[in-house]
Parts: sequence; C-alpha cells; structure tokens
Amino acid sequence: MAIFLTKDSRVLVQGMTGAEGTRHTARMLAAGTDVVAGVTPGKGGRSVDFGERTVPVLDSVTAAVDGTGADVSVVFVPPRFVRAAVEETIAASVPLCVVITEGVPVHDAVRLRALAAAGRTRIIGPNCPGLISPGQSSAGIIPADITSAGRIGLVSKSGTLTYQLMYELRDLGFSTAVGIGGDPVVGTTHIDCLQAFQDDPGTHAIVMIGEIGGDAEERAAACIAERVTKPVVAYVAGFTAPEGRTMGHAGAIVSGSSGTAQAKKEALEAVGVRVGRTPSETARLLRSALERAAG
Repeated sequence: MAIFLTKDSRVLVQGMTGAEGTRHTARMLAAGTDVVAGVTPGKGGRSVDFGERTVPVLDSVTAAVDGTGADVSVVFVPPRFVRAAVEETIAASVPLCVVITEGVPVHDAVRLRALAAAGRTRIIGPNCPGLISPGQSSAGIIPADITSAGRIGLVSKSGTLTYQLMYELRDLGFSTAVGIGGDPVVGTTHIDCLQAFQDDPGTHAIVMIGEIGGDAEERAAACIAERVTKPVVAYVAGFTAPEGRTMGHAGAIVSGSSGTAQAKKEALEAVGVRVGRTPSETARLLRSALERAAG
C-alpha cells in the first residue's frame, strides 16, 4: 500500500523539455513511474525519446489530462512560471501537483495553497524532492535505488535527510516517503501525511523529520496525540543552530525557546514520540519501535 502515489498513478511533467525536466523524467521512468505526457506551452506535438519509452509533449495541462488521463503533475519550471503552471493544474482538477521548484515567492505559494484548498488538487511543495512509493512510482527527484518497498511511512521537511533515512532503513523499506519541503508555506503538511499514513493499512510505523523554526512540529505532536496510534519516531534538524540567526533554505529563525530543536523535541516526546539526536539514532529508534510493536 502507499499514500498519494501508486503504481496506477499517471504522471505528466510540466517543463519536461527543459534540462532538469528531461533528466528527472528519465529517472522517474527508470523507477517504474507511468509518465504519460510532458507539458511545455508552444511545443505541443513534439515528443521526447527516453529509450524504451517515447513521451508526447502537449501545450497545456488540460490537453494532457484529456488525452492521457493524467492524475499527477510534477512541476519543473522556473520560479516565475510556477504560479501559472500550478494554477493551470488546479483548473484542470489534477488531484496531485508536486512542485519541485525552489525560490517560489511566498505570496505565490499562499495563493496556490488557497486555490488548491478550494478545488480538488493536493500540492506537495514547493521546494521539495517530491515523493516515492518504492516499487510503484516516483514523482520528483528522490533516488529510487537507495531503498526498497516496505512498511515505513516517512514525511520530511528536508530532502537530504529524506534520502539518509531512506538509506538507513533500506532493509525494512517504505510504503511512501514524502518530502513536503521546508519553505514557510507548503501545500501539504506533516499533519496531512501523518493522517494519511495512519489510514494506510500498509504503513506500520512512521518517521517524521522536522527542522528548526516555526511550529509545524509542535502542531504535528498535537495531531499524533489525538489521531495517530501507530509508532512514530522523529528527528529535528538544528540542535546546534545559533539563536537569532536566519538559517537554511527555510529561512528558519529561532528566537528564545520558540522554534528551537529542543522545544520541538520536548513537544514530541510529551506525546510519546521518541526523537533521535542524529539520523542514525532515529533509524535505531524506529527499529526498536517496530520490535516493541511486534512483541
């Protein structure tokens, strides 16, 4: 089982004819993803040869959906074009839109999240690695060869830490790993993924990766206390971060105890979530949690 993305997902790639779009479409295809179309305005009627598969290029998302039945869009376009690209995806009622692009203006992200909430589109990102259901499908840039299919669900703000935990736990494998992105405004939250993993019978335990800044992890802790019965372990990046300094792509600012890794750790541990001080310790905690659940 998996959340949001399965072997039956039909993926279109906005910006497929660009360098990044072409490169990562090839990787998605190699991971087993059913990439059915690319969308680049003005290049409709062309196609891109990926060896074993030739993918048609269309001028619009609507044309791609009508012609192929696509139900997932992956966005590889420059920041200034993201708003228009995602608005088009929402207007076409594509259920899932994965925005890989970094540097999307916050006011654009706010508008897109509001539009998506009023329609039927779930946005993952922006500024995220996407998601992967190993052995089934990949939508984004997460390497498919570092892990295997299994029963762990992972939700993470950090792309790099997503990869590390997937590798550390590759023998157990993952139902789905979701990189939600670390920008101040994202379309899908820790809470959204926690609830989806709770509802997924194929997910037996959950790893949650957070970062300093904001209160997303504290809100996730409240959700876990109220709704999640499966084992959850966590890692929060930034225990050694200096106070009062802007850090990283998320622009995380720590002021006093608010937003610190320690404050987030305490909030999570208060609801029974064990929090590792390093990714490797977090992986060990997850193994222990599964052993306790089985015993």
